[in-house]
Amino acid sequence: MNKIFLPQGYHPALDAYDTQRAIAYIKETFQHELSKALNLKRVSAPLFVTENSGLNDNLNGYERPVSFDVPAVGADAQVVHSLAKWKRLALKRYHFTVGNGLYTDMNAIRRDEELDNIHSVYVDQWDWEKVITRENRNLEYLKLIVRAIVRAICNTNDDLHVRFPQLRVDLSREVAFITSQELEDAYPELTTASQRENAFVREHRTACIMQIGGKLRSGKPHDGRAPDYDDWDLNCDIFFWDDVLNRALEVSSMGIRVDAQSLDRQLTLAGCEERRELPFHQMLLHDQLPLTIGGGIGQSRLAMLMMGCAHIGEVQSSIWDHETVEACEKAGIPLL
Repeated sequence: MNKIFLPQGYHPALDAYDTQRAIAYIKETFQHELSKALNLKRVSAPLFVTENSGLNDNLNGYERPVSFDVPAVGADAQVVHSLAKWKRLALKRYHFTVGNGLYTDMNAIRRDEELDNIHSVYVDQWDWEKVITRENRNLEYLKLIVRAIVRAICNTNDDLHVRFPQLRVDLSREVAFITSQELEDAYPELTTASQRENAFVREHRTACIMQIGGKLRSGKPHDGRAPDYDDWDLNCDIFFWDDVLNRALEVSSMGIRVDAQSLDRQLTLAGCEERRELPFHQMLLHDQLPLTIGGGIGQSRLAMLMMGCAHIGEVQSSIWDHETVEACEKAGIPLL
């Protein structure tokens, strides 16, 4: 059986019909709020890319992409893990200018995901990317964008309460910022990153943990991060406290993207020298792509947070092992 937490006395706030209505309302409302807050335009995005393009997200490096051959093209394709690299190339192709950006619906299959209340093999998120100037490549600008995203989330949550008064999830608009090293220093008695995240977000309700990917003084990184999209000195994860699951819930991974200098440094640190020859990486190393900031925001994660759900399977249709299905049924957790 996969890891699952069964909250005592849990009852869904909405029936099956209103659950679907609420999911649709959250998605429609939030993408409007996000595009308005960050000046984004919607674009269409690929479900798969060619294997030799270098555009797929390698995540932590061990996850296997779903691959298949395309005889008509004469190439192998991979279902995307995310669109972190593709979006930056799209901004160049579509001639976006500084201060403008794009967002899209990203759907992915992560076959090696460990399943629990908040993880599924099916991933749905809003991927977004925006052109910035070199002067914007700093932590203060990162914080500015984080606050705008949190406002968009909280505005959506407030509107949801009006439409569905049964839902009373309280989200804090005040964001507590901390670097991953400061977090490790603040909780020396806690041995894992998730324990430190829970401790900090429990206290602050809404939090942004910055500078993820490089090794901390303990010798380990806070979390894995591919070396070729986020600048490890200028990235972050956004968390809200989830009262139903009694844990920190990550809703977004984002950051200011690598430039030629930070890409060169991070490829060396990660031992990924071979990626330098891929077309996307060659463009980056020769300053042929715009400087950008971007990220992904989980659609199902936001929906389950705002609706007070106990399991991500209540807001998305995926597949689960038999033990999980049986346990959720006994606990009154309705999986779609």
